[in-house]
Amino acid sequence: MTQASISIGSKIRITRVRDRIPQSLVDLLKTDSSGTVKEFRTVDGKGIGVVVELSNGSTSWFFEDEIAAA
Repeated sequence: MTQASISIGSKIRITRVRDRIPQSLVDLLKTDSSGTVKEFRTVDGKGIGVVVELSNGSTSWFFEDEIAAA
């Protein structure tokens, strides 16, 4: 993913998750893995994280390699 192809407001889908997440989030992503990019943030001092608004209105952040354009 490049920031040029995904920007704030882009529709994306979550393609994988590297870290442990709550079961409620797992269930939501199994039902609907799409969302809208709300912002970017630096993670671990070098990577880029993406804050995504999910179909139920909640937000969660994902690493850039966990999402793809919808």
